[in-house]
Amino acid sequence: MKFKIKMLPVTLIAGIVLGITMGAVSSPAQESADKTYIGSEACAACHEGEYETFSQHARKAKSFHSVEIMKKGLTPEKEKGCYKCHTTGYGQPGGFVSAEKTPHLKNTGCEVCHGPGSVHAESEDPEDIIYDISMDSCLTCHNSERVAAFKFKPLLFGGAH
Repeated sequence: MKFKIKMLPVTLIAGIVLGITMGAVSSPAQESADKTYIGSEACAACHEGEYETFSQHARKAKSFHSVEIMKKGLTPEKEKGCYKCHTTGYGQPGGFVSAEKTPHLKNTGCEVCHGPGSVHAESEDPEDIIYDISMDSCLTCHNSERVAAFKFKPLLFGGAH
């Protein structure tokens, strides 16, 4: 059996090399910068069971209500400090801004654990979303300081799935 080896034109090889060195091939950091928050309701179309369970049983699905209850005693700056854990994507590109401007992100939603969902929603590729969640993922909000202050402990999935 004989194999034919086809040579690539030098200009094509040069273009590939230049593209890689000039950043034409996106890095994981660039790819994550392209992802935006779309809200938990957008996940429901393909993940209906998970969305229903999350909406009905996960306390974090209604987390913004806690901020509304407490804000009477908070300065506007301290209230904004609550948004990092009680909303989706606060302080991140395309994340929660306000209940009026981004109502679909006003609670702690799917994307807090799984990452911004725009690319995954379009591609439906599991590689485009954080699939494996561990307790370490929870530490952003469920750290020792907050556990002591608010007496809550993380539960992996906590009614979410």
